[in-house]
Order: sequence, then C-alpha cells, then structure tokens
Amino acid sequence: MTAIELAADRLFEQVGITFPFPPGTTMVEEVADPGTVLVEGEPPAGFALVGWVDGNVHLDQLAVHPHSMRQGIGGRLMAAVIDHAKAAGAPRVTLTTYRDVPWNAPWYARHGFSVLPEPEWGPQLRALVEHERELGIEIAPRVVMSRGC
Repeated sequence: MTAIELAADRLFEQVGITFPFPPGTTMVEEVADPGTVLVEGEPPAGFALVGWVDGNVHLDQLAVHPHSMRQGIGGRLMAAVIDHAKAAGAPRVTLTTYRDVPWNAPWYARHGFSVLPEPEWGPQLRALVEHERELGIEIAPRVVMSRGC
C-alpha cells in the first residue's frame, strides 16, 4: 500500500505540488486499525483510508497507483466508502482535498460531493483542517467537501 500512496503522490508534481509533505511516514503506514482501509484489486491497485470525524465517515485518503488509473478503480473505491458509511449509519462522508487539482475536488464533485462551507464544519473537522495546515499540506488551495449517504 505504501508503494501505491507514494506513486500516487508523485502525480502532484504535474501541477506544481512537490512532495514529500509532510515529511515522514505515509498515511497508510500510520493506520492503527486495518479495518479502516478499503482495498481494490488483487494485488492491490488502490485503497481508501477512512475514519470518523464529527459523527461522519471521513475519507482520509484515496489513492490509485498511476499504472492502474482510468480503469474505474477510484470510482469503485468511492462507492465502497459510501456503502461503508451507509452501513455504519453515518449521515455524511467528508474529506479535504485540493480545490484546483483535476483528480481532486473536480473528481469528487463528479461523485456527488460539494464544498462544505466553513460555518458548517464541526469541531473535529475544524481541528483536522488546522492540523493539515500545521503540517504544511495547504501548499495549494484546499477545500472541505461532503456528500450525504
């Protein structure tokens, strides 16, 4: 999974966002509960890392290996995240992403997500956004997005 995350992260160089950010381990390496990782493919070609924020399922990361892109893997992972949220009784799925990167906010919008205005953020989501800023992730405009289950 680490190789998928690192390869997918390198795609950001195409839009002027360079890595590593933040320095250190990858997100998938830090997962304490393997049940929070949804995997697509055998061998794995992509994954979605989910958690809980303010009573909603939060998509921490969705990554597809560049060699496996444009095959519907991201869409199937997104559907699995939404199914997971429904099964868990979550009212919404939230995420943070780059506003202007084509495979970020515009892609999520095509999957039913919309920008969540800051006044609607809960305390945990607000803390998560602040933590991302402290880590230096906000090196290009970012947005919070959500969609109902």
